Amino acid sequence: MGDTAAVIASFLWTGSSVLFTTAGRRIGFLSVNAYRSLIAAVLLVLAHILFLGSVLPAVSNAQWLWMGLSGIVGLGIGDFGLFAAYVLIGPRRSTLIMALSPIFASIGAYLMLEETFSYLASLGIAITTIGIIVVLLERENGRNQTVDGGNRKTWGILAACVAALGQGIGIVLSKKGMYLGVATAMNPISAAMMRMTIATLFVWMCALLLRKLPELKKNTRDKKGLRYVTGGAIIGPCLGMTLSMFAVAYTETGIAQTLMSLMPLIIIPLMWIAYGEKTNMRGVLGAAFAVVGVGILFLA
Repeated sequence: MGDTAAVIASFLWTGSSVLFTTAGRRIGFLSVNAYRSLIAAVLLVLAHILFLGSVLPAVSNAQWLWMGLSGIVGLGIGDFGLFAAYVLIGPRRSTLIMALSPIFASIGAYLMLEETFSYLASLGIAITTIGIIVVLLERENGRNQTVDGGNRKTWGILAACVAALGQGIGIVLSKKGMYLGVATAMNPISAAMMRMTIATLFVWMCALLLRKLPELKKNTRDKKGLRYVTGGAIIGPCLGMTLSMFAVAYTETGIAQTLMSLMPLIIIPLMWIAYGEKTNMRGVLGAAFAVVGVGILFLA
C-alpha cells in the first residue's frame, strides 16, 4: 500500500508541476507558493476535521517541531526553489533535477536515522548524476536568455538543486517526526496537515518581511492564474503530499522516495500534450538513467 501511494503521488505531482508552471508564468513563483500553500493548508485542515474529527492532532511538542522543520525545509524553502525553476527552465528539466532529492534523502537518513548507505548506493548516485548531466547539456535553441544579469539556465538549475535538497532533507525530517516517541507512525493526514500549516506560516512571513504583500494582492486579479494554482494545490500539495506521508509511514524511506521520483519519465509525454514540447532520444535516455540510478541507490 505504501508503494502504491508513492507511485500515485508521483503522477499527481507531475500534473501539478504543469499547472504551477503555467500559473508561475502568469503571477510569479512567489505568488504561486503563497497561494497554493494557503489553499492546501485549508483543505488539509478540513480533511483532518472530516476524517479524524479534530482540528489539530494529538501529538507531542517535539513532533510538532520536527514536522514543522520538515514543512519549512521541504515545502517552504524547497518549493520556493522549485517554482522558480519551473518558470526559468520548465517543468521537464526541473523535475529531472529533482531526481537528486533521493540522494540528499539517503545522506540525511544515514546521518539522522542511521539507515545504511552501501557502496552499491554510490553507483546509483553516479548513474543518476550522469542522467541529469546528459539532459542538462541539451541545447537550448535560443531560450538561454539572461535574467537579472545572469544566465537563465544556470539560475534555474541552482533553484532546482535547492528544491531537491529541500525535498530530500524534508522527507527525512518528516519520518523522524512521524515516529518520534511512538510505536506506530503518525496518521498521514495529520503529518501532511502539520507540514503544510507550518510551511504556510513560513511562506507568508517571508512575503511580509520582503514587503511582497501588495504584489500578492495585485495577483489576485488574475483569476485564470489562481485557478491553475488551486488545481495544482488540490492534486499536488493536498492529495500528493498526503499520499507521500502514507508512503513514508508504510514503506522504507528510500523505496518511498524512489517511487516518488518517477516524475522525470512521467513528465515527458505530459509536456508533449500540454505544451507541444517534444523530447529527443537523448532527453528520454537521460531521464531513464536518472530514474534507474535512483532505483539502484535505494534498492541496493
